[in-house]
Amino acid sequence: MAKLLAVNVGLPQDVPWQGRTVHTGVWKHPVTGPRMVRRLNIDGDGQGDLVGHGGEQRAVLVYQIDSYRYWQRQLGRDDFGYGQFGENFTVDGLPDDEVCIGDRYRIGEALFEVTQPRVTCYRVGLRMGEPRMAALLVSHHRPGFYLRVLTEGLVEAGDEIVKVAAGPEGMTVAEIDDLLYLPGHPRGQLARSLRIPALSPGWQTSLRALLDQADTAPGQPAGNPGLTSAAGPPPAWDGFRPLEVTRIDAESTSVFSLTLAAPDGSPLPFAPAGQFLTVKLRPDGGAPPLVRSYSMSGPPGAARYRISVKQEPHGAASSHLRTRVRVGDVLDFAAPRGSFTLKSGDNPVLLVSAGIGATPVLAMLHALVAERSTREVWWLYGARDGREHPFAQESHALLSRLANAHERICYSRPAPGDREGVDYGTAGRLSVDLLGRFGVPRGADAYLCGPPGFMREFPAALAASDLAPAGVRTEIFGAGPPLTPGLTGVSTRPVHPPAGPPGTGPAVAFARSGLTVGWDPSYSSLLELAEACDVPTRWSCRTGVCHTCESGLLSGGVAYSPEPVEPPAAGNVLICCSRPRGDVVLDL
Repeated sequence: MAKLLAVNVGLPQDVPWQGRTVHTGVWKHPVTGPRMVRRLNIDGDGQGDLVGHGGEQRAVLVYQIDSYRYWQRQLGRDDFGYGQFGENFTVDGLPDDEVCIGDRYRIGEALFEVTQPRVTCYRVGLRMGEPRMAALLVSHHRPGFYLRVLTEGLVEAGDEIVKVAAGPEGMTVAEIDDLLYLPGHPRGQLARSLRIPALSPGWQTSLRALLDQADTAPGQPAGNPGLTSAAGPPPAWDGFRPLEVTRIDAESTSVFSLTLAAPDGSPLPFAPAGQFLTVKLRPDGGAPPLVRSYSMSGPPGAARYRISVKQEPHGAASSHLRTRVRVGDVLDFAAPRGSFTLKSGDNPVLLVSAGIGATPVLAMLHALVAERSTREVWWLYGARDGREHPFAQESHALLSRLANAHERICYSRPAPGDREGVDYGTAGRLSVDLLGRFGVPRGADAYLCGPPGFMREFPAALAASDLAPAGVRTEIFGAGPPLTPGLTGVSTRPVHPPAGPPGTGPAVAFARSGLTVGWDPSYSSLLELAEACDVPTRWSCRTGVCHTCESGLLSGGVAYSPEPVEPPAAGNVLICCSRPRGDVVLDL
């Protein structure tokens, strides 16, 4: 009979870590006497990061004394105490390779259901004093698991653990954990996992993404879409290749387009609508190259590419392209990238943009026209006035070729010559409230892109409405929002070279941030260098497990230490555990 050895609780606290402060509830300590287990946690317990931990599906974390003994041998340690792994229940029995998702157990007065394996992050390593711990728990098949509280009640150390029901499909915690994190992802096992009602919604979403990949691209090494949206098909070419400028078109007073072709006239590889190209410009005078990314705005599948650029008042790269580049010039480009792509289906499509944000959704509009889509398509666009309205005639002509299309244009400050009802429909900024007045249908697939102010407000407002329950997909020009779980007082400074003397190693270019710096081997990873430059980054495990940090590797190569549990998609890199082998360009 399995037994509850300890009930461990702890409230979140601020802990120093690498010169920063982490707010975490991973420090748990055993308590004596009965404790009330409630729907969200145990009395006296709390979680510091409710995005990654806690909630109804992750109310109670379980770890086994047998795993304690295993790690004592593996790590050569004898200093463990109950709660060492951040668990609420330390148990004798219930091994990860026998307990199944959906199993139900009675402990004391309470009834529990197994919902998912533990999702490991860097904080378990922080608690253990072992930075590799997140990766070790997965690679050694000993993650531990979460319980949902079906019936609240008192529990106490010494209580017997009684199994009262078996989960359907009989898939163990270790099996489910391996299915998501380790290479392979057998299709049959993925389908089985999705037939378990008790499996938490987050894990269902991740495993469904893997199943979709297995169905649409069997055998293709496209990374792990269950862990990151950065996974996808390999880039069409490695590094940078030359493309010739064959046309330059003014789209508005500040936006212009470059049409690009292979110098030898051969067709360019297909690029899904919504992707972007990265260009490396070489200014005169021996200055470092300028590396920037621009969305593709032309029809997918064309023999040529088209990018559209807004000339910023102090933009070095956009000014160079506007004033120095001529038809016939040859520039260096990385292959098309990006996961902001149009998905198939029957739902209505909302293409919502403002300013230069029209570029990727215009490519989607081209794609819908090319496939003669019968979906309801809404083109919703906001500009300052007619002079700053790019692609006005082009988008209108495309919409006229669709069977079920709608166009709504907003000018925030119409110019005297702008004609209401002809050039635009509504004076004022494009807003979610206006969408309701326009009669935008509910249940749509929404794609949003625009300047920073627009993207700070519109996506969240649309997601909070009932217009796009399937989710809102966004594209952001420049660096994306950071994800630094648990850190307090995170800097929002502009990007900058790291403090101290410049690094003398390979050049590391952060393309979205417009910064190139020399590598210094004192940094343990590209992630640490990015953090020293205040480049916005996303991470969680910091040991090559979770793929939260997966980013595009536009050119160059890296060495891993430690090796990731599963490699990233071709053309990508896990910055948390990699160092450059030579000059690299990162999509950060």
